[in-house]
Amino acid sequence: MTGFLGCIEAFSTWLWGTPMIAVLAITGVFLSFRLRFFQVRYISYIFKQTLGKVFSKERLGEGTISPFQALTSALASTLGAGNIAGVSVAIYYGGPGAVFWMWVVATLGMATKFTETVLSLKYRERNEEGEYVGGPMYYMSKGLGWKWLGVWFALAFLVELFCSIMVQSNAIAGNIAESFGISSYIVGLGSMLFVAVVVLGGIKRIGNVTEKLVPFMALLYVGGVLVTMILDIGRLPEVIALIFHYAFSPHAPVGGFMGATIAQAMRWGFARGVYSNEAGMGTAPIAHATASTDHPVRQGLWSVTEVILDTVACTATAFAVLISGVWSSDIAAVNPSSLAAVALSKYFGNYGSGLVAVSLFLFVITTVLVLVYYAEKQVEFLFGLKPAKLSRYLYIAAIYIGAVGGAKFLWQFLDISLAMIVIPNVVVLLLLSRQVAELKDEFFGTPGKYYLKDVEGKALSLGLENAASSSYRKNGL
Repeated sequence: MTGFLGCIEAFSTWLWGTPMIAVLAITGVFLSFRLRFFQVRYISYIFKQTLGKVFSKERLGEGTISPFQALTSALASTLGAGNIAGVSVAIYYGGPGAVFWMWVVATLGMATKFTETVLSLKYRERNEEGEYVGGPMYYMSKGLGWKWLGVWFALAFLVELFCSIMVQSNAIAGNIAESFGISSYIVGLGSMLFVAVVVLGGIKRIGNVTEKLVPFMALLYVGGVLVTMILDIGRLPEVIALIFHYAFSPHAPVGGFMGATIAQAMRWGFARGVYSNEAGMGTAPIAHATASTDHPVRQGLWSVTEVILDTVACTATAFAVLISGVWSSDIAAVNPSSLAAVALSKYFGNYGSGLVAVSLFLFVITTVLVLVYYAEKQVEFLFGLKPAKLSRYLYIAAIYIGAVGGAKFLWQFLDISLAMIVIPNVVVLLLLSRQVAELKDEFFGTPGKYYLKDVEGKALSLGLENAASSSYRKNGL
């Protein structure tokens, strides 16, 4: 059995090295060109229509939850341990240059996640309770007429989610036990009960919780890092130069840093970006499909913002590790994944490591929360609404099993089961990309609607203000 699991682990390590990174990177490049790099050309508009309307009560079109709640629900899944521990490991193995390549793959990933979300909105449908549901299994079935592939995706995703929930809950238990000395059994039970209370309330309750918890946890962590940057602001130009220099130059070992080639910087930067923002994995579109919107592209803009915010969290970790200098210390060789905690404890002592521990707990518990919902939607697609509601309890139980260290052998299959959903999803995205390009052109080019209405409305408002101001001046007021 040990030899078999060793082969599985070796295969999954190889698979999620160059092969899968290349697949996702090439997909991002192709979709970016097909969509004419809209994520760069319209970046100002995207921010104004998403983060600029966070506090707006306006709802355009039909949906189950607000666009912002859909964003925070999707972000709850992407913001996880990888944003803290994963980035630290990437810098240790790939050097500071890995951060640059993480930014590159994030830019490409915006087009991929946008494509997923737009297709998910286009092919979503209402379930028996009147709630909107969607995701890869729906655009595979309805967009291409490949119901069999939608079934494959849902089944493979159910396996991946069961493994992933256990891994995430085990990370919660280990983190709390190490930081605060609380038993894994107590942490597992508490986490399971919290998730159950939220998930059993459906997507509306999940949206209500994530819209409050996700911004708080992100600001808590990123805010802590910003303080360290302010305290050591003089090193910021040096760190930025370090990132760009190491991205294109091989470097020998320095202190605890093991040294890295350009290829290693690219490999670890791409890997961290891909694993963290989840572009191409088909997860976030399930949450975005529930949003109220007047056009699929408008919600797609929120998914672009999602990638940006996730990358900001990754970048925060990178800057903390680099600006503190711990990336090249002897500690790096002992435990690379703990570098963020070490970096913040350098400035805040035990409060710094405590901040990382609390942030990690919040990141992971919200991830588990949304993963259980994703599992329910797969069962609903396969077997209907009633079996889906029953399946919640199985996946909620997986939280406790994982927390206490149960069924660890399943963890070896995590990356392989993930590849089984990513590959078919990416293929379908490429085949349906023309439809997304057409919807994008419709949104940005239809006279009197969507983008042009937003821009022309602002221009008209500005023109009226200028005219009024001119009138006031003319009349000496």
